[in-house]
Amino acid sequence: MKSEPMEVVRGSGNVFRDFGRELADVEQLKAILAAEIIKMLDRDGLSVRGAHGRTGIAAADFSRIRNADLQRFTLDRLVSIINRLGSRIEIKVKVHRVQPVERAAA
Repeated sequence: MKSEPMEVVRGSGNVFRDFGRELADVEQLKAILAAEIIKMLDRDGLSVRGAHGRTGIAAADFSRIRNADLQRFTLDRLVSIINRLGSRIEIKVKVHRVQPVERAAA
């Protein structure tokens, strides 16, 4: 039995946008910041308890970050965690105009 060839669709670069999430850009940035926090913990050999000891931030918060459970975190909270771990961030922003979505009249 011969299968049909699958169509390959190039993603937007933001998986949250590709899945139609309303706050896709915020979720993408949170994921990037969380990944950087995880890299810092791994680089320094810190457990969640060790990170708590160094920063005063609850070990449960580091556990949530490691498990990509980010809904409780704001962007500024994640930046604050990076700062408390002894690093600073630099963000470059590119704004792209998108076509407005037409909304049905109420």
